Amino acid sequence: MITAVVFDLDGVLVDSEPVWEQVRRDLVAERGGHWAPDAQRRIMGMSTPEWARYLSDDLGVGLPPEQVAALVIDRMTARYREHVPLMDGAVDAVHRIAARWPLAVASSAPATLIETVLQSAGLRSCFTVVMSTEQVAHGKPAPDIYLAVTAALGCPPPECAAVEDSANGLRSAAAAGLRVIAIPQPEYPPGLAGLTTDAVAALAG
Repeated sequence: MITAVVFDLDGVLVDSEPVWEQVRRDLVAERGGHWAPDAQRRIMGMSTPEWARYLSDDLGVGLPPEQVAALVIDRMTARYREHVPLMDGAVDAVHRIAARWPLAVASSAPATLIETVLQSAGLRSCFTVVMSTEQVAHGKPAPDIYLAVTAALGCPPPECAAVEDSANGLRSAAAAGLRVIAIPQPEYPPGLAGLTTDAVAALAG
């Protein structure tokens, strides 16, 4: 029996992974670094401090992680002010699912960007709990964010469904004990076997 549904944000509600990748790639290139072939796959699900350190240390940006994070977030905010690239059908799906279950967001995006997206889409009131991995000790694939969100919802993890797209997100939700619904983007396949895969439409229907 499902008692609550927890959504990831990037790649699930908003088609933002290409935007994140371009913004980060541009910064790496500007700083004379090297974008690794698996960089985007590794970053997906990392918390802000984690991906900022990765860009700084591993990809050669060479700025303090705090400065890297600030630059990337400022550029993402500017892009969102121009246009929030919502996934097709996301708004309708959220409204339909919210009519049946309490909803939450468990995202690796900075809290300011999460609020920007939800407010712009008119979805903020649909979510009882909204949390960023900035608010927990470890980002995805660690279970911290999902354990914190389900605790805030007051629902045992096995009674919650997580809607995720990335390998790190799927691992995080599974490690926390949630039922996992995978809706990966073709451009960023998670490459993760052994998890139950359903369509989010099954929840809405």
